[in-house]
Amino acid sequence: MRKELKQIVEPIVKWYQKQEKTLPWKQDKEPYHIWVSEIMLQQTRIEAVKKYYTRFMKELPTIHDLAIVPEEKLLKLWEGLGYYSRAKNLKKAAIQIEQEYSGKLPTSYTELLKLSGIGEYTAGAIASISYKEKVPAVDGNVLRVVSRVLASKEDVLLPETKRKITKELLEIMPDEPGDFNEGLMELGEKICLPNTVPLCETCPIQEFCMANKKNLTNEIPVRIKKQKRKIENKTVFILKYKNEIAIRKREKTGILANLYEFPNVIRRNIRREDSPNFRTMENTI
Repeated sequence: MRKELKQIVEPIVKWYQKQEKTLPWKQDKEPYHIWVSEIMLQQTRIEAVKKYYTRFMKELPTIHDLAIVPEEKLLKLWEGLGYYSRAKNLKKAAIQIEQEYSGKLPTSYTELLKLSGIGEYTAGAIASISYKEKVPAVDGNVLRVVSRVLASKEDVLLPETKRKITKELLEIMPDEPGDFNEGLMELGEKICLPNTVPLCETCPIQEFCMANKKNLTNEIPVRIKKQKRKIENKTVFILKYKNEIAIRKREKTGILANLYEFPNVIRRNIRREDSPNFRTMENTI
């Protein structure tokens, strides 16, 4: 157990407990609410999630409603959040819960991990917040906060770095595990900011942060990207007849599976003048 980490527990819990809980999913600790909100918050900022969460819960207030909702309606409710596989996995997990857990979310971290789309972070969040199980919930915010507290220059994109930090946090989990986990996440969201100057002067654990003491907050966390993003060049066709525009459904697997798109083909360096009867809109995705 590192002394620097042990020292941050009490200040973070007290700081978080003083924060105003205005977010809709924080009004209670209902497992279903925590689950849906945490899935929505993956790759999406809090302010953007609020309206989607409220609409989603109005239409699908229970796990049973989620399990039986038609996929078309589910994807429409998710429209605008992106990463649609998250929504599909929510439905898959809801069906699992109906069939294997009598319609109720499992109450342990280990069992939660068996559900579709629920990884270590989401399982940790639900288990600690709703069931007070002493397990960490390590996301990007938590990795950044802990790396700065320890002035660690280990690559946070590596699985072994996340495993190491998770293990160290497991050793210091307090009796209020949910408050501690949410405090770490909120600290990263509001104060220990990425890609800009962190608000260290307002941080409740400033005195324990080694990166702050060593003036390394602009260098930590370390991220070493090894894979380049794949770019496909396509020609997209806008086919219009009177008031109708042609669209097609994507394949059942892969990126944006089962969603709709304009007809398109891989661009083969065809010259515009070779196709005088078509107006094309070229787009790089």
